[in-house]
Amino acid sequence: MFEALTERLSKSLNSITGKAKLTDENIQGTLREVRMALLEADVALAVVKDFIEQIRVRALGQQVTRSMSPGQEFLKIVNDQLITIMGEESHSLNLAVQPPAVILLAGLQGAGKTTSVAKLALWLQNREKKSVMVVSTDVYRPAAIQQLEMLSKEVGATFFPSTPDDKPRDIATSALVAAKKQFVDVLIVDTAGRLHIDDEMMAEIKDLHDCLNPIETLFIVDSMTGQDAAVTAQSFNQVLPLTGVILTKADGDARGGAALSVRSITGKPIKFMAVGEKVDALEAFHPDRVASRILGMGDVLSLIEEVEQKIDKDKANKLARKLKRGKKFDLSDFRDQLQQMNNLGGVANMLDKMPGMGNLSQLAQEKVADESFIQLEAIINSMTPGERRYPDSINGSRKRRIATGSGTRIQDINRLLKQHKQMQKMMKKMMKKGGIANLMRGLGGRMPPGGMPGM
Repeated sequence: MFEALTERLSKSLNSITGKAKLTDENIQGTLREVRMALLEADVALAVVKDFIEQIRVRALGQQVTRSMSPGQEFLKIVNDQLITIMGEESHSLNLAVQPPAVILLAGLQGAGKTTSVAKLALWLQNREKKSVMVVSTDVYRPAAIQQLEMLSKEVGATFFPSTPDDKPRDIATSALVAAKKQFVDVLIVDTAGRLHIDDEMMAEIKDLHDCLNPIETLFIVDSMTGQDAAVTAQSFNQVLPLTGVILTKADGDARGGAALSVRSITGKPIKFMAVGEKVDALEAFHPDRVASRILGMGDVLSLIEEVEQKIDKDKANKLARKLKRGKKFDLSDFRDQLQQMNNLGGVANMLDKMPGMGNLSQLAQEKVADESFIQLEAIINSMTPGERRYPDSINGSRKRRIATGSGTRIQDINRLLKQHKQMQKMMKKMMKKGGIANLMRGLGGRMPPGGMPGM
C-alpha cells in the first residue's frame, strides 16, 4: 500500500537532509518533487496545491526549532501536513443510540459493499463485542442476497432473508423490526450499487435512509479509483448525509490518491480501510499511522493490534512453556509460526508496518509470496510426526519421499531444514536472554539469518 508514493517521497525528502537551514531556495526543488509525487499518486490538484503551500509556510515560518536538524524538521512538517489532510484524528463508529444502531452502506457498483458489510460485522463482533444482523436490499444484482448470506455465515452474523421480488424499503423496515425483536445491537444494511447520475436509484436510497434513520451512513470507496473516489463521494453526500467513508482494496492501491483526497474534498472522515480479500482484513483508519506508513516510518501500533487480535495466544504460551522446559523448537512449532504469520497477512503486510521497511514490502511480495508459505507447510505436512519432532533423522531416502509427497524438490527440503535450524538457534538464544517476554519480542522484531522463509 502506497509503495509508489512512499518511494517517490523518500527520494524527494532525502535531498533536504544535510542542509544547514531551511530556506526558500533549498526547499524549492524538494517541494517540486513532493508535488510531482502527489500528482502521480492521483491526489486531487486542489489538495496538492494547498498541501504544498502549507508546507512552504510552515517550513519558512517560526515553527522550525533547534531541537532537530533541518531535514528532520522538514520531514516532521510533511508528516503533520499529511495527517491534517487525512483528518488529524481517527473517527470511530457512533453506536450511542437505543439498539439496534443502524448502519447504511452506499456506493458504486463493484466498490466492495457486500464484502464490506461482512468485514464490518466481524469487526464489530470482535472489537466492540456487539451482536450484528445483516440484510441485503440489493434486488437487482444476481445472487447479491445469496452472497451476503454466505458471508454472514462465515463471520457468524445473523442474516435477515430477503428475495429479489421484495421492495428495498419493505426489506429494510422488516429487518429493522426483526432486529428490535431479537435485541440485536447493530443492523447493517447493504444496498445496490448505483451511479450518482441515476436519479431513480438515488431517490430509492434516499427513501431507504428516511425510513431507517441510520446512525451511520457510510460511503464505500474503491481506493483504486484515486481522486475520482472523492468526487463521487461528494456527489453522494449531496443526496445522503454521509457520516464517513470506508476505503476498499487499499492493499492494491500503490498510489494513495483516494486516501489523501477524500477527507479534503468531502469533509467526511475515513473510518475504515479494507486491506485484503479476507473477512478479517479491515482496519480502523488512523491518519497519523497512515502518514507514518506513507513516509516509510512504519506503523508499529497497528501491527501490535493485529498481533493481539490474530495471534493464537494459547499456542504462543504453549511454545514458550515448552522452550522454557528445555525442549527443542521442532518442525511442528515451525509450521505453527508459518500459520500465525499467514494470519497476520504474510511478511509483506508486516514489513509494510515496520519502521524503515516500507520500501521492502514490494520485494517481499515478490520473493515471499503466499505460495512459498503453502509450499513450506506442504513439506512439513508430508513428514511423519517422528520426523517433525526429530528433524535430524531426515536422511536422503526420507527427503526423496517427502519431496514426492509434497510435490517439491530435495533442495526445497534442505532449505527448509536449514531455516528451521537457524530459527531453533535464535529461539534458544532468546530464551536464555530473558524468557518469554524476550522471546516474543524476538519473534516480532527479528528475522532468522538468511531472511524469512522463502526468500
